Amino acid sequence: MSEIAVIGEHPTVVGFALAGALVCPAQDPAQVRAAWSALPPSVAVVVLTPVAAEALADLRASGTGPLTVVMPL
Repeated sequence: MSEIAVIGEHPTVVGFALAGALVCPAQDPAQVRAAWSALPPSVAVVVLTPVAAEALADLRASGTGPLTVVMPL
């Protein structure tokens, strides 16, 4: 079964755990990249905060990895 993960700043992402998402708090670009690298293969969709999306812009542009969705501002 596929999972949904959420990566970004703690106050913004923590509530997604209530819906069963894999929550990966990350406060800076290095933590965002580490969280992305540590995602299990079962993750099919990753929801990103705008800050996290910016930190992963090059990886997202490559088209590899799970589908990503960026939260609106």
